[in-house]
Amino acid sequence: MKNYHINIFYSEEDEGYIADIPDLKACSAFGETPEEALREVQIAKATWIEAALAEGIPVPTPRYKPVIYQTF
Repeated sequence: MKNYHINIFYSEEDEGYIADIPDLKACSAFGETPEEALREVQIAKATWIEAALAEGIPVPTPRYKPVIYQTF
């Protein structure tokens, strides 16, 4: 599977951690710990890609790169 950037952040509203993959529209997951959110979003990523392929939807290449990782 392709290496997509994953954001993980704490949500006060949800009282847990949210992990999302910006390159895959609406691909996110919840966990009580950052590690759990990461495990869950990996499952969501696999499911997202499997569903896209089954429906003939192109799977985007990883493009999202936060500014902190970009060189100037």
